[in-house]
Amino acid sequence: MDPKQPVLRRDVLTAAGTVFTTSLFTGRVKGANDRIAVGFIGLGAMGSENLSYAMRVPEVQPVAVCDVYQPHLDRAVDAAQKGGFPVKPVKDFRQVIADRSIDAVCIATPDHWHAYMTVEACKAGKDVYVEKPASKGVDEGLKMVQAARKYNRVVQAGTMQRSGGNFKKAAELVAAGTVGDITFCHAFQSASTAREGYGNLPDATPPAGLDWDMWLGPAPAVPFNPNRWGERIHFPTFRYFWDYAGGAMTDWGVHLIDPLHQCFGEVMPKSVVALGEKFYVQDNTDTPDTMHATFEYPKFLVTYESRTCNSMPLLGMNQGAGTSIHGTEGTIVVNRSGVWVIPNQGSKLSASTWQNIPDMTPMNLPHWKNFIECIKTRQKPISDIETCVRSSSVCLLANVSMRAKTRVDWDEKSWTAQQDAARPYLKTAYRSPWKLEV
Repeated sequence: MDPKQPVLRRDVLTAAGTVFTTSLFTGRVKGANDRIAVGFIGLGAMGSENLSYAMRVPEVQPVAVCDVYQPHLDRAVDAAQKGGFPVKPVKDFRQVIADRSIDAVCIATPDHWHAYMTVEACKAGKDVYVEKPASKGVDEGLKMVQAARKYNRVVQAGTMQRSGGNFKKAAELVAAGTVGDITFCHAFQSASTAREGYGNLPDATPPAGLDWDMWLGPAPAVPFNPNRWGERIHFPTFRYFWDYAGGAMTDWGVHLIDPLHQCFGEVMPKSVVALGEKFYVQDNTDTPDTMHATFEYPKFLVTYESRTCNSMPLLGMNQGAGTSIHGTEGTIVVNRSGVWVIPNQGSKLSASTWQNIPDMTPMNLPHWKNFIECIKTRQKPISDIETCVRSSSVCLLANVSMRAKTRVDWDEKSWTAQQDAARPYLKTAYRSPWKLEV
């Protein structure tokens, strides 16, 4: 790809495969009574949840489930059969992507597989539901958008909060100017982690039924370690190894930064500065237990804090995570529990404006319904892949700044950092024979 080619700009038409405003119409519009045949790739915690939600959408017909771990595969087959769907069990995702009878795939694998599988599915003419973060690397996200546009695919990302009433309401409040002019936003995540963390488990023989080499895929070849895999405690600890993911910054951070993009129109920051370290936890994971990042957007600053060694919530919320938007008249706070509007002292907003607007709308089921509706209409879904690539890339850039120990000034036109020290961290190396090609 020509490095001078303008990319990822919503106002620019670029060369083949990178047009962000292309119509998704392909001539394969399904009728109201047609069912969408869906294959599910990756049936761990999130994959199982997605299968469960999808089975509740009348237009969905699960037809295949795929996982490299046999117990996950068996569990998925059983769940689908109980839901009334006899599905085909598959261990190699390439069989699902090659199956022409399958209309769409759900990708809920570890992060390092998201980009490759999404691009290959688009090339095979399939629509895609892919979990967040969009990718492990900044460069991969760009190619995911290119593939979606080049092959005219509907690609819904798993940033399901966009379909929730709380987050829609927050966007409405911002658009209405409820809290005045906004110059500062904050996102936080907190928890109490034991010093031993997930432990320092030695490398071992993979458990029966696990294809470890296929699990690794494009990631470096390393011996099996229970924490790298992450299923021994039914929690995806792979998220805390740089080979596969981006730690809390891309796990929670995407969910906390994405509401700001939903409110302010997907704009990217101009610069990012981040610091982080493992100050307390003594396990064998890579990513920091404590992190702080600052993002300079064109019209406001955003700060993000990850405190995994201290669980104190902020702003009186009953959850250890949230996003706040601070304006000249007051503050909007939003998370999965509700929306609060807090007037400034002396604000024109009355004290009665303090409110908890409960989320009466679930997130995951409407998100799946939106995806299926867009497959039929060929419209962009509420979490179109471009939106998730932007939110994910912001978080990835924070990791880049932290790891490269440099400020990152972002050049959106060429989709790269201005600092030489940062650029190597933007790229994702793929182990042979895997290649990410649009």
